[in-house]
Amino acid sequence: MEIHSIDSFLSYYERVRERTLWVVELVPPERMEWVYLPGKFSIADSIRHIAAIERLLYAEIVQGKPSCYDGCGAHLAAGYDDVLAYFQQMHEETVAILRELTDEDLQRKCATPGGGEIRVWKWLRAMVEHEIHHRAQLYLYLNMLGVRTPPMFGLTEEQLKEMILR
Repeated sequence: MEIHSIDSFLSYYERVRERTLWVVELVPPERMEWVYLPGKFSIADSIRHIAAIERLLYAEIVQGKPSCYDGCGAHLAAGYDDVLAYFQQMHEETVAILRELTDEDLQRKCATPGGGEIRVWKWLRAMVEHEIHHRAQLYLYLNMLGVRTPPMFGLTEEQLKEMILR
């Protein structure tokens, strides 16, 4: 997918975020700090990571600034309500920064943290892919906890197969 318009990208990205928020809001408050294995991301870490990376890495880079991401620990937000508020705040700040981009800006190159260069539109595409990756992680975590999650696009695999076999 090549991105030619910042307005159409932001519309798409808001739909992606809406689906991520559906999953985030399913986290039982008492399980926010649950982790499947010591040393791995907790559910809260994953949510803070999506938020912090979006704002402090991706949004900084498109502005021509270096990343200021410094982790996703509880120092950013602790407790269910604060984690959700942080998630929303970082997204709102990112969208405000991205709204300043022009369609022409999408074609310029930006410096990645690894020292490479990439067109801004490709960097934004990577931001979406990163969020989707961690959304899948949240789905898995919730399933491990026995939390029922809704199908992403309206049907479960079983429902789809049933419809096809009719």
